Amino acid sequence: MSAWVYILASRPYETLYTGVTTDLARRIYEHREGLIEGFSERYGVKSLVWYENYPEIATAIKREKQIIRWRRKWKFELIEAMNPRWDDLYLALNC
Repeated sequence: MSAWVYILASRPYETLYTGVTTDLARRIYEHREGLIEGFSERYGVKSLVWYENYPEIATAIKREKQIIRWRRKWKFELIEAMNPRWDDLYLALNC
C-alpha cells in the first residue's frame, strides 16, 4: 500500500506540521476543513507545502519521524527544493 509523508504550513516560515497517510487528498482535506482536532486545527496549519510518496507505510513512517526530528531550517530547505514559493499544493494534487 502506497503512503505519503507531507508537511503543512500556516504561512511561509511559520508553524509546520509533518504527517503521514495512505490517502493524501483525503487527509489534507480533513486538515483544511478542521475535521482533525489537535495541532493543525489549533494553529491553523492548512497549506500543503511539501509531500513525498513511498511504496510502503513503514518506510513513510520512518521518513516522517526523521523529518519531525529535523531542525526548522532543514525543513524549510526541504520545502523550498520542491516548492520555492511555498504555494499550497493541495489543489494540484494528482494522487
